[in-house]
Amino acid sequence: MDTTPSQFIWYELITTDPEAAATFYGAVVRWSSRDSGQAAMDYRMWFAGDTPIGGLMALPAEAAARGLRPCWLGYLNVADVDAAVAAIIADGGAVHMPPTDIPQVGRFAAVADPQGAPFNVMAPLGAGPSRSFAPGEPGHGGWNELHTTDWQAALRFYGAHFGWTASTSFDMGPMGTYQLFAASGPDIGAMFNSDAAPRPMWLYYFNVDDITAAQARLLAAGGTLLRGPSPVPGDLWIVHARDPQGAMFALVGPKPA
Repeated sequence: MDTTPSQFIWYELITTDPEAAATFYGAVVRWSSRDSGQAAMDYRMWFAGDTPIGGLMALPAEAAARGLRPCWLGYLNVADVDAAVAAIIADGGAVHMPPTDIPQVGRFAAVADPQGAPFNVMAPLGAGPSRSFAPGEPGHGGWNELHTTDWQAALRFYGAHFGWTASTSFDMGPMGTYQLFAASGPDIGAMFNSDAAPRPMWLYYFNVDDITAAQARLLAAGGTLLRGPSPVPGDLWIVHARDPQGAMFALVGPKPA
């Protein structure tokens, strides 16, 4: 049994207008997008320089009919997708797409934690670590934040299934506890009880080299600023935003003098 803690290995945008989204994020985060070459569907890949960090696809009609709206989904690596899905269901989670093979890529499933926050699990083919999550590197994922209704229960769930452990916690006063977590190394994210989102969700932060310039690009490209810029530890600043199709995301980076 593989007991290696899971990492975020891929970030995927599901949207109602892939062409417009490619233009928007290309302007804001400086990504390029390229066709993945999958014959069965239009699936594009986000690149930070020459490094693939995520994907982009149209919101399927059947998913939209179930109420899914444009959103970002993170992929967590697991050794056995089928076993992971069975364990998640047994522990009160849900499955939105059963284990499915992607030729020459791997096997994945779309699931949700017991509070309802969606994410994907994947057993990728090939060897070598993913570079999708790389704090401090512009264009890569920099932080993973769970907005939930019961962070203590969520921490127990993700700890049991993905090997995460509690790290530092911060008292946010009336907003409660902001609990950081690690995956056998540096902190990779945090979770807290949040009313900032309409339902439990993961909010993904992408690194930029200048938060002020990125915010200006965000507004010029038609995005909506929801919060910030706000200072965070490490001499960094964050903004929370919504893209023109409605998907929430965040940016993190320095504010040069």
